[in-house]
Amino acid sequence: MHFHFQAVVQRLDFLLSGLAITFGVSVATLVASLVLGVGLALGRTARARGIRLLATAYIDLFRNTPFLVQLFFFYYGLAEIGLDIDPVVTGIIALSLSTATHNGEALRAGIEAVDGGVVEAARSMALSRWQTYRHVILPIAFRTALRPMGSVFINMVLTTSILSTITVNDLMGNAMTVAGETFRPFEVYVVLLLLYCVLTFTLSAGLNAIHTFVLTRGRRQVAVR
Repeated sequence: MHFHFQAVVQRLDFLLSGLAITFGVSVATLVASLVLGVGLALGRTARARGIRLLATAYIDLFRNTPFLVQLFFFYYGLAEIGLDIDPVVTGIIALSLSTATHNGEALRAGIEAVDGGVVEAARSMALSRWQTYRHVILPIAFRTALRPMGSVFINMVLTTSILSTITVNDLMGNAMTVAGETFRPFEVYVVLLLLYCVLTFTLSAGLNAIHTFVLTRGRRQVAVR
């Protein structure tokens, strides 16, 4: 058996354009899922039972159904009701709604881990419930949840490969195109594996650096106080 990577190298620019789409989708999903995750975490820890039930139902729905089913639901379901949305946007919507459940649970755990004495100290300073959450509870919860949310982000980046099933020209989608054009699937997917490894290792290193910076800064602030 002879391997010919030259044909793949010649289409490397096409693969890298797909990598750019993957990165863009990942960043957009990261932002949207963080915003939604905060809302879910607040909903899960709300005093009102109805809000807690709604947040719990949302999380249970998305965490107990396959992402591929969710993706097809939005891609084909929205078209059925007359909403013609770009596949990339549909992918971002589906990924954001799904990833938000994991971020929400990580933040909920972070909120519940905040020491009660810290909350009492904030309230003794005449901070309102919202001010206490904004300035005290959420910053601590984010520091606690940063590492698990980083793992969620890396997993989400890898999950973007499923978007190729709805014609998104991401890294996976372009790799499938190159494999069909060159008739060199083995070589194409070897390169694909390497590209995904480079992407995730780079992101992991960046996330670890951010985590270290945040923890170090938090310790310095505590030491100053």
